[in-house]
Amino acid sequence: MLISNLKIMRVRDVHGSVLVSFILKIIIPIQYRYDIRRLACYRYVAVGNEPFLSTYNGTFLETTIPALQNIQAALIKAGLATKVKVTVPQNADVYESSTGVPSSGDFRADIHDYMIKITKFLNDNGSPFTVNIYPFISLYINPNFPVEYAFFDGNATPVNDGGTTYTNVFDANYDTLVWALQKNGFANMGIIVGEIGWPSDGDRNANNQYAQRFMQGFMTHIAGNKGTPMRTGPLDVYLFSLIDEDDKSIQPGNFERHWGVFYYDGQPKYTLNLGTTNSGALIPASNVKYLQKKWCVMKDSARLDDPSIAQSVSYACALGDCTSLGYGTSCGDLDARGNISYAFNSYYQKNDQADVACRFPNVSTVTKEDPSTRTCRFQIMIEPYFGGVDRSVGSIGSLVAGLVLFLALVL
Repeated sequence: MLISNLKIMRVRDVHGSVLVSFILKIIIPIQYRYDIRRLACYRYVAVGNEPFLSTYNGTFLETTIPALQNIQAALIKAGLATKVKVTVPQNADVYESSTGVPSSGDFRADIHDYMIKITKFLNDNGSPFTVNIYPFISLYINPNFPVEYAFFDGNATPVNDGGTTYTNVFDANYDTLVWALQKNGFANMGIIVGEIGWPSDGDRNANNQYAQRFMQGFMTHIAGNKGTPMRTGPLDVYLFSLIDEDDKSIQPGNFERHWGVFYYDGQPKYTLNLGTTNSGALIPASNVKYLQKKWCVMKDSARLDDPSIAQSVSYACALGDCTSLGYGTSCGDLDARGNISYAFNSYYQKNDQADVACRFPNVSTVTKEDPSTRTCRFQIMIEPYFGGVDRSVGSIGSLVAGLVLFLALVL
């Protein structure tokens, strides 16, 4: 169970007799609020999500530890502390190596004292250190990063660390953490990899081929329970993620909406043997019901220099999902008209093919001819479920992000 970074700010200052009831109200899923004992089905409560990430510039440094202490106190008062453990999922940037090899690993200098305090608290309470490791991010932020070192095929130039050889960045990254823990007095502390995965779109290195190669390589790598050079034995790992999320923040990058091993409709993106089925493959969702086979596209008669195009695409991308457009993406080969049509259709499908969602002034029309290409899929939305919260067609309120993307794609 994850407590978001914003929620931990609300938990920080709660004390005394109201603590458990407050936790129940603010943190616990509604189905458990009237019987906290049912929380025993959880193994961990994750307090925050990468709260010490360097790009947060210290926003959550003063709130995470008090919130962690309060959650632990609530679990103790509820009699669950031996069954449910607190932990804090950290980004791998909370530790670093001054020489580039694992044995030089230590916690980041600017947060070193915070990391010692939080790690000691976790260790004293029998809780693990949780870290999210993403080799993809290494490629994303560093164009000179050796591509083969991100995978598990053994094709990379090995890194030698005092006689210990590393042929992939996951093992090296994990062992950098092991060294950091060991140097600071936590040699035997448990480690969980809270997230690891590879996105399939939204960047030139994010595609189904690389995603399948990484995910299957990783599963094969850990299947033998050999661990890493510094930590032999089985690893505790959680794959990220099950399905794409078309509303996820793209502040880190457009790839953020494409981590799933399944598309939005529950269909597998690629072959992946998790060792859980007789077929050795992912099982697609069955009996998926789609809306009609129709798409919203740019009118043939519309001109690219029509003054309404920019605002219309900006509107569609801000409230739809245009992250599959751009250099190196699945729809990167579309021309300007294709980009515009993709944006219109994304908004149209996200609003369940409502007629009003394809009324961009004099530039859009509904077609029953599939505009998809060999690599670019113009989606059709699945039938809506009306048992949840209603979703209405968006307003003009958030055009800035869409306009920026439009300028990059079309102008």
